[in-house]
Amino acid sequence: MRLSREWATPVTIGVFAIVSVTGILMFFHLNTGLNKVVHEWAGLVMVGGVALHVAVNWKAFLHYLVSGLLGRSIIGLGVIVLALSFLPLGGSRGGASPPVLAMDAITKAPIATVAPLTGKPVTQVMEDLAKAGITLASAYASIDSVAGGDRAKLGRAMAVLFRKNGG
Repeated sequence: MRLSREWATPVTIGVFAIVSVTGILMFFHLNTGLNKVVHEWAGLVMVGGVALHVAVNWKAFLHYLVSGLLGRSIIGLGVIVLALSFLPLGGSRGGASPPVLAMDAITKAPIATVAPLTGKPVTQVMEDLAKAGITLASAYASIDSVAGGDRAKLGRAMAVLFRKNGG
């Protein structure tokens, strides 16, 4: 298939619409269902679409880089923002992020210590976990001792622990 504006530009526009809407929903914590997954995969497709769009419009792209101060400034600002996005923020300083540290502490603590955080009795927490396929030998066992680092199982356990009653 030959590179053509006929399809490169519509692909870029279509994927931009998907990434924009799902990104706005995620920003305002209104995303539901598959929004995050669609956003991530559409972002990957967008990289390809934009690369093809640039390839088809290479002369115009070079024009912005070579002749116009405004074009160079906008592209340069984009490169600077991208570079800054890799700087660590907050107290993690090369370590795990605070949510990861919290999840790690919860999954490594005895379930008897974790149960009060959920607002449920330890027996109910253990029953709920067992129904989800995570059976603890005693109230002094941790989720991590059963999950063995299986992130899917750890995530399932966290969902069970902090799910609201009736849902």
